[in-house]
Amino acid sequence: QVQLVESGGGLVQAGGSLRLSCLGYGRIFSVRTMSWYRQAPGKQRELVASISGGGTTNYADSVKGRFTISRDNDKNMLYLEMTNLEPEDTGVYYCHGDSRYLGDTLYPERWGQGTQVTVSS
Repeated sequence: QVQLVESGGGLVQAGGSLRLSCLGYGRIFSVRTMSWYRQAPGKQRELVASISGGGTTNYADSVKGRFTISRDNDKNMLYLEMTNLEPEDTGVYYCHGDSRYLGDTLYPERWGQGTQVTVSS
């Protein structure tokens, strides 16, 4: 099983930058597609960016060109580099690992506890 622990959130002014990190515990971190989601107050959780085990990335239109997702499989680490932040980026950011089979064993999806990002105008 993978447990996920996020860090790096905080308060930043519009136009600033933050780097989120997610440490994964477990033997299959490297093969999972890992993602960052966010949830703003009163809104549904939304996908921000994802990266496959092989490094293929995908971004929400709202963050393209501003955010960069990356991973270090040797360290079981997932990152989200956020630049040119906007007040609309405010929310709780969650690290997510998708479910995977390893042989006949199903490893269910995992969520981190979330880290707050607040962007002031």
